[in-house]
Amino acid sequence: MSDTLSPTVRDCIEAVSATFDGLFATIEGWRQAVESLAGPVGSARIDELVERLVLPSLSADDALTIGAGFVATPGFLADVEWHLAWWLGHANTFGVGSADPAVRRLEAEEDPASENFRDYTTLEWWRVPAATGARHITGPYVDYLCTDDYTLTLTMPAFVDGRMIGLVGADLYVNDIERRLLPRVRAVGGPATIINASGRVVVSTDPHRATGTILRSDAPAIACGDTSLRLVLG
Repeated sequence: MSDTLSPTVRDCIEAVSATFDGLFATIEGWRQAVESLAGPVGSARIDELVERLVLPSLSADDALTIGAGFVATPGFLADVEWHLAWWLGHANTFGVGSADPAVRRLEAEEDPASENFRDYTTLEWWRVPAATGARHITGPYVDYLCTDDYTLTLTMPAFVDGRMIGLVGADLYVNDIERRLLPRVRAVGGPATIINASGRVVVSTDPHRATGTILRSDAPAIACGDTSLRLVLG
């Protein structure tokens, strides 16, 4: 099918693929580092490793990544049942009010007895990769846990001896992805929309197609490389 696509359509799907493949390549490096930990692993050890891994991606001036880290399978760590080793980037304004945000640790409730506790294993960014064993893009959705804004969450499961020990992943603002990709989408000409695997709008040239809504269209959808995203023309 690629032989029949116009150059601008090919450029668009290649831009989408390159953007997300690059992000997942970074996450893959984090996954390998987490999987290489030997022996019983406690929360302090995983925190130290993950902070060192993700800070470069969160600190870059042009970073798309606004949150990143490791989320443990309940019972994997030696000293705590539930754990999020997750950091927020300087571009992430979650929980800072009017202050200038800095790279910082996400303060998450990990006590199941607390009324503020959230069972993260029920959320899509955990459920799908846990079921498939493969990487996943969740969203667009409003992430009340880490961003309080329209977000894409990229996650990848980590395994040791065939057992899933948790997920590594990254959060992106949909607005940032839109700024990165919209020029290529506009260059296609006519209505063009990038949707996720569930048919939800990620980026569109049509102002009537709001971010996060389900696109109901009979127009052809073109796969964007190895991502789960598709480009709909018309």
